[in-house]
Amino acid sequence: MTQTAEFPTPRLGEPYLLTPGPLTTAYEVKEAMLRDWGSWDGDFRAMTATICRRLLAMAGDEAGDYVCVPMQGSGSFSVEAMLGTLVPRDGKVLVLANGAYGLRAAETLRYLGRDHVVIDKGDYLPPRGDEVAAALAADPGITHVVAIHCETSSGILNPVEEIAEVVEAHGRKLLIDSMSAFGAVDLDVRRIRFEALVSSANKCIEGVPGFGFVIARRTEIAAAKGNSHSLALDLHAQWVYLEKTGQWRYTPPTHVVAAFLKALDLHEAEGGVAGRGARYRANRDTLVAGMRALGFETLLDDRWLSPIIVTFFNPADPAFDFARFYDLMKEDGFIIYPGKLTVVDSFRLGCIGRMDAAVMRRAADAAGRALTRMGVASAAPPALALEERARLAA
Repeated sequence: MTQTAEFPTPRLGEPYLLTPGPLTTAYEVKEAMLRDWGSWDGDFRAMTATICRRLLAMAGDEAGDYVCVPMQGSGSFSVEAMLGTLVPRDGKVLVLANGAYGLRAAETLRYLGRDHVVIDKGDYLPPRGDEVAAALAADPGITHVVAIHCETSSGILNPVEEIAEVVEAHGRKLLIDSMSAFGAVDLDVRRIRFEALVSSANKCIEGVPGFGFVIARRTEIAAAKGNSHSLALDLHAQWVYLEKTGQWRYTPPTHVVAAFLKALDLHEAEGGVAGRGARYRANRDTLVAGMRALGFETLLDDRWLSPIIVTFFNPADPAFDFARFYDLMKEDGFIIYPGKLTVVDSFRLGCIGRMDAAVMRRAADAAGRALTRMGVASAAPPALALEERARLAA
C-alpha cells in the first residue's frame, strides 16, 4: 500500500477499520498509552478534568448549565447509565427507532423496568417531527424522548434539531444517543435543547474503546439521586464523587483516558467539529462514488446518508458471498462491517477514523478487486430491494 503524508498506512501491517468504532487511530493516540498512571494521582485527576472541560466546550456549554460525566465500559454502558439515572422509575419514554440502536434503547428500558413506547420507522427512514408531536399529544404520560443521532445499522443521520424543537414545545425531555456522531456532527446546546447526550471515546473523536461520557443538564442530574437501578451505572453517584474528589468512583481505564486526551488535541488541530465533519463527509462522498462506479448501491436515499457509515446492498449476483468478500477485503488491508438490517442483505463501510479520501478510493478499488476474484459480473442489488427503497422514499 502507498501512503499519504497525513494518513499513513497503519503500522505493523494493521488493516484500516472501515467500521463505526473501534476505528483506525493515529499513531500518537496509540503512543499515549505507553505510560502508566495512578488513578488517584493529581496528574491523572487533572487529565479527567481537562477532558470534561473540553467536551463541554465542544457541546457549546458556555453558561455552565451542563456537566460531563465519564463512565467506564463500552458506549452501551453509558447509554444504560443515562437511561437508568435520568429517567425516574415512574417515567415513561418515547423511543424513536429506525434501526438496531433505537431498538436496543427500548430493550434497555425493558430491562430497567421503565415504561416506554416505540415509534419504529424500519431501516430506511428517519423519525420526523410531526410524528413525534402526534405521539406526545396523544400520550401526556410520556416524560422523556430518546433519539438516536446517527443510526449506524443503516447509516441514517436523524434530524435531531427538528425533533428537539417538538419535544421542547411539548414540555418533555430529550435524551440523545449521539454515540456515533458527537465530535463530527454539530450538537450545540445553544441551538438544540436536550437534557443529556451520550457518546463514546472510540467514535468521532478517534480515541480507543474503554469509556463513554454523558453530557447532562446540571439540574437534571442533580435531581436524579435514587433513580438508578445499578450501583456501578449510577450516573448521579459517579458525578457526585467526581465533583467531590476529582476521581472516578471505580478504577478508570487510565490508558484509554490518556489516549483520548491526545485524540482531543488532534481533533482541535483539525478544526474541531467542523473540520472533522468536513473530512468525514469527503470520505463518504468519495467512497459512495467509487462503490457506485462498481455497480453497488446504497440502502438510503442520498439526503439521509450520514458522514459516519454507509450501508450498501449485497449484489444480487449469485457469485457474491459476503464471507468471501470480507476475507478478500481484509487481505487487501480493510476490515469491513456486516449488515445489521432485518429486511435485506447488506454490508457497511465506515467513513470515520484516521483516514482520508485517498484511503476511501483505495477501499473502493479493493472492493473492485474482490468482485473480480469472486467472479461477480455485476454488483447491482436485487431489483426488489431498489423498488422497496423507492417506495419508502416516495
